[in-house]
Amino acid sequence: MSKLYVFGIGGTGARVLKSLCFLLATGVKCKSTTVVPILIDPDAANSDVNHTVEILRLYKNIRSMLTFDDETSNQFYKTNISPINPNFRINIQDSKKKFKEFIDYQSLDERNKALISLLFSEKNLNADLEVGFKGNPNMGSVVLNQFNTSKDFEDFASSFAQGDKIFIISSIFGGTGAAGFPLLLKNIRSASPNLNNHSLLKNASIGAVSVLPYFGVKKNEESDIEKSTFISKTKAALRYYEHGVNDSVNSMYYLGDKLVKDYDNNEGGVEQKNDAHFVELASALAILDFANDSDLSINKVKEFGIENESQNIVFNDLGDKTKSDLLKPLSKYYFFRNYLENALQENLNSDFAKRLNIKGQFLNEDFYLKLKKFNEYLWDWLIQMSGNQRGFSPFTLNPKNDIFSNVKGLKPHKSIIGINSLKGYERITAGLNKTAKKMNTSESTEDRFMELFFDTTEKLMTDKYKL
Repeated sequence: MSKLYVFGIGGTGARVLKSLCFLLATGVKCKSTTVVPILIDPDAANSDVNHTVEILRLYKNIRSMLTFDDETSNQFYKTNISPINPNFRINIQDSKKKFKEFIDYQSLDERNKALISLLFSEKNLNADLEVGFKGNPNMGSVVLNQFNTSKDFEDFASSFAQGDKIFIISSIFGGTGAAGFPLLLKNIRSASPNLNNHSLLKNASIGAVSVLPYFGVKKNEESDIEKSTFISKTKAALRYYEHGVNDSVNSMYYLGDKLVKDYDNNEGGVEQKNDAHFVELASALAILDFANDSDLSINKVKEFGIENESQNIVFNDLGDKTKSDLLKPLSKYYFFRNYLENALQENLNSDFAKRLNIKGQFLNEDFYLKLKKFNEYLWDWLIQMSGNQRGFSPFTLNPKNDIFSNVKGLKPHKSIIGINSLKGYERITAGLNKTAKKMNTSESTEDRFMELFFDTTEKLMTDKYKL
């Protein structure tokens, strides 16, 4: 029973955690039995962060109603997600102050005020911390240095056990992530002897992904965030990371992309709603690569690449390992989601539905309603990635009856006899009926429901795509 603590710093950290959550829902392999997401962002109103919190809660609630043991074939939602506190966040104290109030500027003597004025501009001193650090890691490093004295950090240390791992997600070109990552790493590696398990933290296996610029922001005279500074900030941070960070982590991942698309320039709050991007999915894959790595005895620096340069990536554009990791679980969940959305209601008189007794109350119970809501978020994530630049569009997202032609780049096998001669949702229904006859009737309805669809889609991938 091993835990993977995943710190998501800032808006990018939250969006990568969202991608990780969706991958785990589809059953992508994760050797850590429990993932503990910890979001760090002073912007309490940040829509990207709050959206991720809602998705994590849905996953946790769905997972809590399922049972997994050595005999369970279902891999959907297999990995447990467990928070340190109910809202998945480390609270940042005094984040509603101006920066000058946070550092108690007015109480300083004239000599120290002069020093502070050399280090921070007047605009920095008067900046409102409520929406984060607006691309200023020099401010963030001061505010976020309270990590190691917070109650949440103490709770994290107390729950850490032998064999657990830590992963840190941050961007390198903004303020919150660029400041938070080195500080968090320092506080873990030099954990105070007053903390529980401080010796375990000092020697823990730590991985990190540093996300280089992969989007831009539109020009906004009223915003402190300026796209033209992203590259210079990244170069400066990389020089520091080379000597001050890379040697302190077991696996360091670097990911980025060309600045293809400019998002609206929102400094934070409820207006910060960036569309999902393939780089965030690739960053989530870095987390899983670290979780599944059995040899962390040496320091590794890794990068991610695609096989074919494409502005709209499909499975065949990925490297062999990435394609192998993603194709089956995402495709199986694609069929699962689409059947629930487009075919389940009209097949409630089928044999599988009668055997599971799902015709009546089940579809209005908490488990199914939460599953339906989670699937709405997952579908929206796929839509956003397919329309972004660079896009990830492995499926046709307006599926017609011939659903098996909707996995791009895969040609479905055709047959003129037996169950495989059926098309579309009829073929899935026939598979569900056949699989339901072998179900263990002692399991809960929720467990049998998920196992039925997992086993049926597994067989479907073999019959239709020879995978």
